[in-house]
Amino acid sequence: GESIILTKPVGTGTLFAANMRCEAQGVDIKNALVTMCTTNKVAGELLSEFGATSCTDVTGFGVLGHLHEMIKASDVGATIKLSAVPFLGGAEACIRKGIFSSLHEDNARLRKVIEVDNKLRQESAFPLLFDPQTAGGLLASVSSAKAESCVKALRKAGYTRATIIGSVTAQKNGIRVLK
Repeated sequence: GESIILTKPVGTGTLFAANMRCEAQGVDIKNALVTMCTTNKVAGELLSEFGATSCTDVTGFGVLGHLHEMIKASDVGATIKLSAVPFLGGAEACIRKGIFSSLHEDNARLRKVIEVDNKLRQESAFPLLFDPQTAGGLLASVSSAKAESCVKALRKAGYTRATIIGSVTAQKNGIRVLK
């Protein structure tokens, strides 16, 4: 099987929407900018070294939008663990305040094809899966046998929040989100 790795935390869309309203915390914006300024070059090279079979940058369509495009192109499915997805500090607080990026609603239309428990949909972290990113990380599939070693190498290279967020499944074109 294959694991799905995300190299950077998400939440820039909601944080900068909050910043435009003067409702974001300065430290959260500073940390988001540091993350955004971290190049994906080295991460891409490492993912290639570990045999990534698919990879995309997470930008305007958010994690689930980009994952949907990846699995559609590969005729497979995916399972994501919401609790495994790294979020930028302050991002969930912005969502709880009802602050979303202007692109969020278009991205969230994809929720119709996502298999997820209704209780999980109510969690403040769930909308962040649709949050459009600026200078987001890479989303890649790597052999499960190499995934942990790949994440360790990514973290050693400075992608401190890189993590396995899910797995590729045989369920064609379907995404399932678990706790």
